[in-house]
Amino acid sequence: MSFQRFVTAAAAVLSIVSISALNSPSQAQQVLKVGSTPTGIPFTFLDTKTNSIQGIMVDLATEVGKDAGFAVQIEPMQFSALIPSLTSNKIDIIAAAMFATAARKEVIDFSDAVYTYGEGLVVPKADSKAYISQEELKGTVVGAQVGTAFVDALKKTGLFSEVKVYDNIPDILRDVNAGRLKAGFADYPILAYNLQQGNFADVRLVDSYKPATVGTVAIGIRKSDTELLAKINASLAKLKANGTIAKILEKWGQKANAS
Repeated sequence: MSFQRFVTAAAAVLSIVSISALNSPSQAQQVLKVGSTPTGIPFTFLDTKTNSIQGIMVDLATEVGKDAGFAVQIEPMQFSALIPSLTSNKIDIIAAAMFATAARKEVIDFSDAVYTYGEGLVVPKADSKAYISQEELKGTVVGAQVGTAFVDALKKTGLFSEVKVYDNIPDILRDVNAGRLKAGFADYPILAYNLQQGNFADVRLVDSYKPATVGTVAIGIRKSDTELLAKINASLAKLKANGTIAKILEKWGQKANAS
């Protein structure tokens, strides 16, 4: 074989090897960074036994990734850092207890609905009043979590002498538990789950209360990632139809919304 023919044959072999490598699933699979919070149980939380973020939205992001063909790498951060981290490309997806509000939709895009609920009300256990609305707490000091839809909604009512803003929900529960707050407002499922664990013995979740801010939790994506959004929505539809989303919610003590 001439040297020129040898070089041509070798180049052909290298070309075939390169194409095979590109088509290999292990080579092609994306790894997307998913921003989640350590204090949003049962949606997202830090499992101290495994030192990893777990919960509804982590399970959901993992299942969506399996269906859509990408792996997920969970990145823990505070709730208020989620959107800035997404828009600055530090993460690729938000999977947390985040409402798809109109204000947030101006900055990022959201997937189709995952779960819908409103705020819950917690008061000291010694307060036995069957509150129905926020008007009954007029003139008092209440608390809510920074970055949530509830903070602005509470302030806009003009009802309260002060709306204290907290970094996380357990801190709200601690101040209600200690009597430093008349009441606290936060995501109903997260409040219910925390209180079920028995960590705040002097706090009561008010069953009679009717939420004023009802929202839909969804997966957050950059506005430029239209292809990724389409993939996520297609996977969510499939996971809803085959019962996977309902099973994930049930695992964490939640009921799927009625269709």
